[in-house]
Amino acid sequence: MSQPRIHRVLVHAAVQLAAEIVPGGKYAEKAIEQMLGSHPKWGSRDRSFVVETTMELVRNYRLAAFLSGQEWNVGKVNHWHLFGAWWLQQGYELPDWPEFKGLDLSTVAEKWAIAQQQRAVLYSLPDWLDELGVNELGTEAWEKELAAMHQTAQVVLRVNTVRISLAKLAERLALQDIETTTLPWAPDALVLTKRKHLLNLSEFKEGLFEVQDAASQLIAPLLQLKAGQMVIDACAGAGGKTLQIADLMGNKGYVVALEPEAIKLKNTDTRSRRAGFNIISSVHLSSSAIIGKYANQADRLLLDVPCSGLGVLKRNADAKWKLTPEHIEKVKELQHSILTNYHKMLRPGGIMVYATCSILPSEDGGQVERFLEEHVNFELIEQYYFLPSAYGFDGFYAAVLKRIK
Repeated sequence: MSQPRIHRVLVHAAVQLAAEIVPGGKYAEKAIEQMLGSHPKWGSRDRSFVVETTMELVRNYRLAAFLSGQEWNVGKVNHWHLFGAWWLQQGYELPDWPEFKGLDLSTVAEKWAIAQQQRAVLYSLPDWLDELGVNELGTEAWEKELAAMHQTAQVVLRVNTVRISLAKLAERLALQDIETTTLPWAPDALVLTKRKHLLNLSEFKEGLFEVQDAASQLIAPLLQLKAGQMVIDACAGAGGKTLQIADLMGNKGYVVALEPEAIKLKNTDTRSRRAGFNIISSVHLSSSAIIGKYANQADRLLLDVPCSGLGVLKRNADAKWKLTPEHIEKVKELQHSILTNYHKMLRPGGIMVYATCSILPSEDGGQVERFLEEHVNFELIEQYYFLPSAYGFDGFYAAVLKRIK
């Protein structure tokens, strides 16, 4: 293995970011964006090193602390030693910098052997979260999903098929040294073979694609969409699945993006304009009266509800350090509330999809089972688990339900 060259200023940036994100509580995406913005002269290789190293430290925070002989959940942690231990474990040599004084390869190797027998350490989880996963999924299944999610997420594009074909977009990207592969089970997805900065591409500015995980792209098609339908995306967020819905409808029909956080709708509007969709209406879900306004109107209803996010730890590694048992219980209450109230917007005979980016049965099938017990006018058509271990991407759950009267 060749020895990568490291620079003190870049390592300092990465360890500073790791400290801001894990004990500091900052969101990784925001912290990294601010760091890169304050160093505009860094080249692409330098920026990549900082981003990738930061996320590796965040993903392996508890493990790196263990390898360096530290406790991960205390206020004062030597983040230089976290990096140093992680770097040594990768098989690299450390430079003779004073920040790494006291680190020893043989000690790191001994602790690495011990970590193989301690699941929460090896996969860098709080103990309570590891116990929760075992209780809900069982040891074997939980370990299988942890192993799948303890990887770097791939960059996946969803082609805007209203404007360009998948093959044509792949050709245009290849001309710019951006190589992609396809997936047989996600017909509009292009997977980058190597991470690239995409937002300055003319293809992005023209609205020819959106960045969207491959498994996430499997949810909207479950709505069985047709041109001309009235569709409500009732937990629209920043509009990723809303745009996919409009694309699948061929930009013909009526799509309502409902979202309680008004600022997210601005992103939806911006993305809709860029993609060239004119059938999307963004509506601020400011009160329950909005739900009453759309009662019995939707042909299709998507409830991509807030959740723990335990299916997307590959992409959002910092989430496991921000979650608490109390938060998960509150989010399950919210999921039940959304199901109980939002289903009223669906007309009789319509299709509703309940979806989460969680792999916990209590957030997934458990919620659907409870809903069906309380609402005999709905029937379950099918439910799907798009697990990281099976698909290699993010983890999603989806249930397709029909309102029968």
